[in-house]
Amino acid sequence: MTKPKNDTNRKKRMKRKLLPLFAPLILSPVATSTNLSAANIKTKISTKKLKTSTADTKVMEFDTIACNVYQQMDLREEGLQYEIFNKALTGYYNLRKEGKLGEKPYITIVDFTKSSTEKRLWVIDVEGQEVLHNTYVSHGRNSGVEFAENFSNDKESFMSSIGFYVTQDTYHGKHGLSLKLDGVDEGFNSNAMDRCIVIHGAEYANESIIEQTGRLGRSLGCPALPMDDYEDVIDTVEGGTVLFVHAANDVYTSDYLDHASAMAELVKEQNEEIKATANELAKE
Repeated sequence: MTKPKNDTNRKKRMKRKLLPLFAPLILSPVATSTNLSAANIKTKISTKKLKTSTADTKVMEFDTIACNVYQQMDLREEGLQYEIFNKALTGYYNLRKEGKLGEKPYITIVDFTKSSTEKRLWVIDVEGQEVLHNTYVSHGRNSGVEFAENFSNDKESFMSSIGFYVTQDTYHGKHGLSLKLDGVDEGFNSNAMDRCIVIHGAEYANESIIEQTGRLGRSLGCPALPMDDYEDVIDTVEGGTVLFVHAANDVYTSDYLDHASAMAELVKEQNEEIKATANELAKE
């Protein structure tokens, strides 16, 4: 599934859509924290408990916003689990906070808990609240057969790697147009560049292979896409966007799953945008 690109008025319409979702939480975080501080001082609760309480509040605020966006976009109907979307959105804002992302507000999500016979890759426009692409994606040959169950960061493992990536530039190689990926989760996908893990198209990643074999074909570790989709997907997400590869893996941890930090970045960005948008709407 591919959505057309938005016109030049897209950002103004987007901000109007986001205003009612973010304003109740974004415009009052400072007051919330101050009230908490006063209450804790009066009840003589320790500074440590105060910090924990404030962090917990930010986590709840972030979860509320993520849930609002998830419901607004009907992502359950698109087959994407809320918990995975929440993690991807958390990483998106943390990576923005570190200045690792470009201007495109896109998140690509891969859910390797799903069968390779299902469309388990989504490209989401966070600001425009659109699913731009939803398609099949292959996993590494040593990660599993129908399902991806084993993962590695090692060279020549021929397995997929999980975690957060940032898309880089494109090149033309043996698979045609390909997109470089920089893995930012140390120990989980940080060897992606050395392993030449890229997004590319492949004949074995097409639906016809599922009809013939009962599963999608497998790669050497790259997230390979159907030939009908891969160029559009690459064109959409190249140049500094988030890719989050999720799997059922209890060992996986990431610095980019800090909800409180993500909330702080979201507050910083959206306070300015919402106030500016409110002023624009008041003038109309």
